[in-house]
Formats: sequence, structure tokens, C-alpha cells
Amino acid sequence: MITAVDHVQLAAPPGSEDRLRAYYAGVLGMTEIPKPPTLAARGGCWFQAGIVQLHLGVEAAFRPALKAHPGLRVTGIETYAARLEARGATVTWDTDLPGHRRFYSYDPVGNRLEFLEPGV
Repeated sequence: MITAVDHVQLAAPPGSEDRLRAYYAGVLGMTEIPKPPTLAARGGCWFQAGIVQLHLGVEAAFRPALKAHPGLRVTGIETYAARLEARGATVTWDTDLPGHRRFYSYDPVGNRLEFLEPGV
């Protein structure tokens, strides 16, 4: 029986780790977590906020995820959107999900991310 999602992995191009760190840690406020040494040799980086983990893995033939995306729950969505915009990220609001406020943004390599807050 599945009990939880352990992590979500997104792809990234080789050599993009510094841009990913600036975005996921600096813009989103996540904490970089160490990769096991055998996996660190492959490149990429991992981030965590609470129990949520996002893994960014290097893919030589990288193409950003434009439709597929992680949906990240946030609190204080208006403030969080303003944080992203103040740090140069694009925020695109969407009103199509009843009972939620949500917006989309893209990481520095073009992967789509959804941020949502239920009951707002």
C-alpha cells in the first residue's frame, strides 16, 4: 500500500546546479540537503522544505517539464507569490481549481511548478 510521496524528481541540464541552488534555496526558501556520495557524483542537487523533497537530476538530453509538475502546498499564498516576484520569478495565477488559490512559476531551467493553498 502506498502511504506517501517520498520525493519528486525533476530533470535539469548539466552544469545548472548553481542556478538551481539560487532558485530553490534563495527564491523558494528550501534547504539543500546532501546527496549520498555515490549519487552526488552524477551531479544535480536535492532540496527540502518540511517533509517535502525535490530532487533535481542531471539529464544530458534535458527538456524542461512544461506540463508535468509538482504541486506544492503553501501557506500565505499571496505573500509567497510576492516573495517569488520580488526575487525575479514569474507568477501566473490560475483560478480553475475550485476551493484553491494557485499559481504557476518556472524554475531557472524551465520546469513548471504549481503552488497552491486550499480553502482560500
